[in-house]
Amino acid sequence: METKEENIVRPTNPASFLAGETGSKEQIPGCFTIDFTVAVVLPAGGSGERTGLSTPKQFCTFLNRPLISYTIQAFERITWIENIVVVVAKDSIDLMVKIVQKFGHQKVKVVLGGSTRHKSIFNGLLAFEEREGESALKKPKVVIIHDAVRPFVEEDFLLKIAIAAKQQGASGAIRPLVSTVIATTSEGYLDHSLERAKYRASEMPQGFLYDIIYQAYVQCSETDFEFGTECLHLVLQYCGTNARLIEGPHTLWKVTYKQDLFAAESLIKETLAQTACVVTGLCEESTRLAGALQKTLASQDMHVDIVPTSQRSSGTFIAKTWNFVQVTVNGAGLADAEELLKTFEETAHSVLYSVVLILVHLGVSEQTSASERMAALGGIRNLAAEAKRKNILLYGILLDRVKVLIPAVSTRPCRWWAQQEVPPPPSFLNEARGTLENPGADAVLPFQAPAPASH
Repeated sequence: METKEENIVRPTNPASFLAGETGSKEQIPGCFTIDFTVAVVLPAGGSGERTGLSTPKQFCTFLNRPLISYTIQAFERITWIENIVVVVAKDSIDLMVKIVQKFGHQKVKVVLGGSTRHKSIFNGLLAFEEREGESALKKPKVVIIHDAVRPFVEEDFLLKIAIAAKQQGASGAIRPLVSTVIATTSEGYLDHSLERAKYRASEMPQGFLYDIIYQAYVQCSETDFEFGTECLHLVLQYCGTNARLIEGPHTLWKVTYKQDLFAAESLIKETLAQTACVVTGLCEESTRLAGALQKTLASQDMHVDIVPTSQRSSGTFIAKTWNFVQVTVNGAGLADAEELLKTFEETAHSVLYSVVLILVHLGVSEQTSASERMAALGGIRNLAAEAKRKNILLYGILLDRVKVLIPAVSTRPCRWWAQQEVPPPPSFLNEARGTLENPGADAVLPFQAPAPASH
C-alpha cells in the first residue's frame, strides 16, 4: 500500500488511535458523552489470504501485541461504548480469549463466526438476543460495525457515525476514490470507465439502529448471506432505510497486505515517540535539566510534560505517554525509580505498550566514592532486570561531579524511545551525557536487563 506522507493523519499519542483525537493535543480521550447506548460488532473471522501469511492478519503481532488488540482498545477506551462483540472463526476462539485476558480487555465478548462475512456479523448481533442456554448482552440503541483490521479509528468520527445512525437509522464512512474504476469485457478489453468524482469508496465504521440492522438480517436471503458484503445495502433493500454517508479521515485505512502491517507498526512507533514525561525533584540541577529537555524537544514537535516528584504517587500524569525520564540528585535515585515502577504496575500502564524509563542520576556531591557508584550501578541493573519482566525497559545514566547545566540538549536520543524492541546503543546515552557541561563526568552506562524467559 502506498501512502503519501502528507496524507497520513498522526494522532498525538497512541491513545488517540483508541479514542478519537484528530491531531489535537488538547482533546482528552473519552471526553464525549451521549444519551443513548452504543455497542460494537467486530467481525474477525477472515483468513487473511491477501497478506500471504500463515497467520490471519488480525492476529499478526507487532510491538508484542496482535493487531486486533489495538482495534479493540480503540473502542474500549471510549466511555460511551458499552460492549464489544468480537466474532472469530472456530479455530481462533481459544486464541481470542487468551488475547482478551492477556491485555485486560474488559468490554469484550467473543462469539463464534459463520462461513461468510454477513453470517459472522449476524452472529455478532445475536449476542444481544435472548437465546436458550446463553445470556444476552444489553441490547443497544445503536450498533457500530467495524473491521477488526482497521485499528486507527478516532472517537470524534465514531461519534458522528453513532449520532447519524440514531437520527437516520443507518450511517457509513466513505472516502474519495484514489484510482479510476473501469469495466472490462469478457475478453479482457476496456469496456468503459466511471467518472471518479461521482463515486466514493465505502469504508468502515458503519452505524445502525440495532432493530433495523437486526431485522435486515432476519429478512435477507441466503444469496445475500453467501455473496453480499455491504451492510448499508441490506438495510436499504429490506428496511427501506437510506444511510447517511459521512466522509471519514485518512486514518480509516485497512490493513490488507503484508506491507500494511509494517506501516501500522511504524505509525504506532512514531506516535509513541511524540510524547514524554520528565519526573524531577525540586533542586536547581534537576529542574534546570528538565526545563532544558522540555524546551529542546518541543522544538522537535515532541510534547514533554514536567511533573514534580511530589505528584508522582497520584499516577494521573502517566496516561499521556509511555516514555519517562526520572531525574534525581545524589542518593534518592533508586528509591524514586522503584516508586515510579510501582505506579506503572498499579495502573497496569505497561500492559498495552512497553514503558521506557530513563533514570538520570546526578551525583553533585564530591564525597561520592567509587564503591558507592558501583553499588548504585548494581542496584539499577537488578531493578532493570525486574522491570523488564513487567514490560518496562529501564536505562540508567549515572553522572558524577556535575554542577552546571547547559540549555542545549540533544534530541536524537528521544527517537530511540519508540524502538522498544531493542535497547539503545551506547551512543544514545553518550549523547544524553552531552547535555551536561562537565565533559569529565563518569562514563554513561546503558543498563539492559536479560531477556525474560519465554512463556
